Amino acid sequence: MAHIALFHSVLGLRSAELLAAQRLRHAGHEVVTPDLYGGETAATLDQGFRLVEGIGWSAVIERARHALDAMPDETVLVGVSMGTGVVSDLWAERPGTAGVVLLHATADIPDSVRPGLRVQLHAAEPDRFAPSERVAAMTRTAREAGVDLEIFRYPGAGHFYTDRDLPDYDPQAAELTWRRVLDFAGQGRTEHVGDR
Repeated sequence: MAHIALFHSVLGLRSAELLAAQRLRHAGHEVVTPDLYGGETAATLDQGFRLVEGIGWSAVIERARHALDAMPDETVLVGVSMGTGVVSDLWAERPGTAGVVLLHATADIPDSVRPGLRVQLHAAEPDRFAPSERVAAMTRTAREAGVDLEIFRYPGAGHFYTDRDLPDYDPQAAELTWRRVLDFAGQGRTEHVGDR
């Protein structure tokens, strides 16, 4: 069993994250889904960015940090789109994390990262929140730091391809992503069979 903290996208805590958490719980994991917006949600990216501006990024991060207070050091950090930015800000504070999963966007790997740490990135191809140059930079940093990074790209999928309530939804890519994440959470390395 893994302990998992799943941080929502810029749209707020919605059914996409709650259903993902439910799937992970059914696999035997303990999952928390912190609501970093205090119950508010957005229908579009622009509305979501305005929500973040209104709350303030430092307040968002403090809420995320507080949600982890009762979680063990080895908690796996999972970020959905904007949630990868939350993970990026908290990662350095949690050197004992058992793993990091980044969905729909890249994140900065901290200088203090532990060699051998398992990290997965899942993103559409192309995706403006995971452009090839950022993925390449992340790959170089991971290699230099000894991070066990797996990158999975999903050609033709939309940015929020795991969210069944949005036009970007791609059921095939979403199912493959969550199978890989479940394998990751179960401590087994996924078999990298290339892009779908």
